[in-house]
Amino acid sequence: MPARTTIELPESLYESSLERSRSAGVSVRALIVRAVEQTYAEPQMGKPVTGPMITGTGKLGPRFPVEENPHDLILS
Repeated sequence: MPARTTIELPESLYESSLERSRSAGVSVRALIVRAVEQTYAEPQMGKPVTGPMITGTGKLGPRFPVEENPHDLILS
């Protein structure tokens, strides 16, 4: 069962939506419903991570810390 809702659009956004709906041959309602469906209907998977997530030119820590607590290196 459809739900009814009211939204307030800025005048410029409404006018551009109206023009786009006319050129597509659909109602403004259909245009908005399609946009919401395309944006939020299915969760989209991102690209797989293939490199470092954080890049930078900072100083690297010791490769095999002996006396340091690993959590100190990560959280500092």
